Amino acid sequence: MTIWICATCGVEHPDTEQPPTTCQICVDERQYVPGSGQAWTTLDKLAADGHVLVHQELEPGVHRLNREPEFGIGQWTHLVQTPAGNLLWDPPNHLDQDTADKIAELGGAAVIVASHPHMYGSQVSWSHRLGDIPVLVHSADRRWVQREDPVIREWSGTELVLPGVTLIEGGGHFPGAAVAHIANESGGTLLSGDTIVPVPAKGWVTFMRSYPNKIPLSAGLVRRIVDRLEPYEFERLYSLLGGTVLADAKQAVRQSADRYIAWVSGANDHLG
Repeated sequence: MTIWICATCGVEHPDTEQPPTTCQICVDERQYVPGSGQAWTTLDKLAADGHVLVHQELEPGVHRLNREPEFGIGQWTHLVQTPAGNLLWDPPNHLDQDTADKIAELGGAAVIVASHPHMYGSQVSWSHRLGDIPVLVHSADRRWVQREDPVIREWSGTELVLPGVTLIEGGGHFPGAAVAHIANESGGTLLSGDTIVPVPAKGWVTFMRSYPNKIPLSAGLVRRIVDRLEPYEFERLYSLLGGTVLADAKQAVRQSADRYIAWVSGANDHLG
């Protein structure tokens, strides 16, 4: 039997003799099935394909990993080091020896969390590789889990998952879309997944229901995201595709939200 990986989103599916007919995550309006049709691959094939591991230390205790050439959505996996174990955030959609060795070199992982269903990747396979560590899935998004396993545990609201590392239910992109706040002496750090995404204009971010299909969020949902982050200080923000805000990130989120809300609510219609 084979664990099938969707070639578009990179999410693992149950081990079966034949691949599923469709990937339910990709037929949803937030994602897409390419014009060439649904395609599947496997962890063995991904490991054998020519690629190299990319590792960057973003700041003390915060690392990110990816492969080149990228696969699927191409997200960066972040690893947050703490004295009580490490968080593997937005786990890789592939599993190969170089990546496993680098994670081991950084201290392994105590828990796996994906920011939202597009980032489930090979979360169960990685849990098994790392000693059956817990995989936290937001309860509102549990129906999107394609490969069930006893290592999965539900959470909601906020959760102090490791010392100084708090999961926060942001919502918007998915009902359970999450960010991870890291409390530190340098002003705090936010791993934003796809809940908040930096844009090319320096110091701005945006919010969307679907990024590939350009479906916006309502003013109310964006305001709710910002309000849920208000208790937390963060100077820097790192998103899943590599975008960053490296100074005054909390203020950048506030100002960007105000601008976004003004436009989608019609306050700026006189400018159009």
